[in-house]
Amino acid sequence: MIDQVVTVFGGSGFLGRHAVRALAKGGLGYRLRVAVRRPNAANFLLPMGHVGQIQLLRTDVRDPDDVARAVANSDAVVNLVGILNPAGGQSFKAVHADAPAIIGKAAKQAGVSTLVHISTPGISTDSESDYSRTKAEGEIALHREFPEATILRPSLVFGPEDNFFNKFANLARFLPMLPLIGGGHTKFQPVFAGDVADAIVTCIENPATRGQTYELGGPAVYTFREMLQAILKVTARRRLFLPIPFSLANIPAFFLQFLPGKLLTPDQVTFLKTDNVVAPDARTLADLGIEPDSLEAVLPTYLWRFRRKGQFENSAAERVTGMPAVR
Repeated sequence: MIDQVVTVFGGSGFLGRHAVRALAKGGLGYRLRVAVRRPNAANFLLPMGHVGQIQLLRTDVRDPDDVARAVANSDAVVNLVGILNPAGGQSFKAVHADAPAIIGKAAKQAGVSTLVHISTPGISTDSESDYSRTKAEGEIALHREFPEATILRPSLVFGPEDNFFNKFANLARFLPMLPLIGGGHTKFQPVFAGDVADAIVTCIENPATRGQTYELGGPAVYTFREMLQAILKVTARRRLFLPIPFSLANIPAFFLQFLPGKLLTPDQVTFLKTDNVVAPDARTLADLGIEPDSLEAVLPTYLWRFRRKGQFENSAAERVTGMPAVR
């Protein structure tokens, strides 16, 4: 049993649950302190470890005192906190730009040896997107406080609880056509959440990764259109595509941002103007000794529930080809 404490900020989110599971499993056996805003909503994490291995701690990453308590006596810190849309008093600046600096400063003062921070590819301090710009500002602020921090920049992360493939698979159940923002030409390099979690573990265990930046992507690059086509193939549905130029997409986005779930916001439209793929000269999953899982291998394991007959969908075409018939 490794007697080390790892503090995970944002451990109850989509990527967080995969990271907590990876850190708690098998022979690793880290003691985990999961810092979240609402501990009562994160109780599902506790069975991922043995009794007492995972501790939930109420923490507001915008509060330096809260953060200092969370990292006290920790050997490593992982920052997974991020938002897609400002809500509940949380702004992009507070969460993406200010919080990393607060975490980095507290970790340095506490004598933490390893800090892993999750960001995203294609970001820039000159970006028109608030999301992209504040993410870039957060990296700079973090390195100013904790120069040895390891930065991981995953492209679009997919997995059973993701917010992209599940959302569009659900929309395809009801809508006769699916929107292609900007014509659907924006490129992504989807990466499996389990592979990102393994990258986090590797960076904690390997001191040689400190101060390095890695861009994480799956084995293939897809356009927005191609990802929607993959969803329709797995869920056995036919849908038309509606190309919407960026200039026009801001109109529906303005109204959709006020609806529950915020299907689309103007800032997301702006962010979609930039490809979200691994840079040619970047350090990647391969440099961490990780072979990424493909989108084709993983999507059917959780999108089956959006088929008309769920897991029992088994047409003649599927029995012959191994894939569901498209309708």
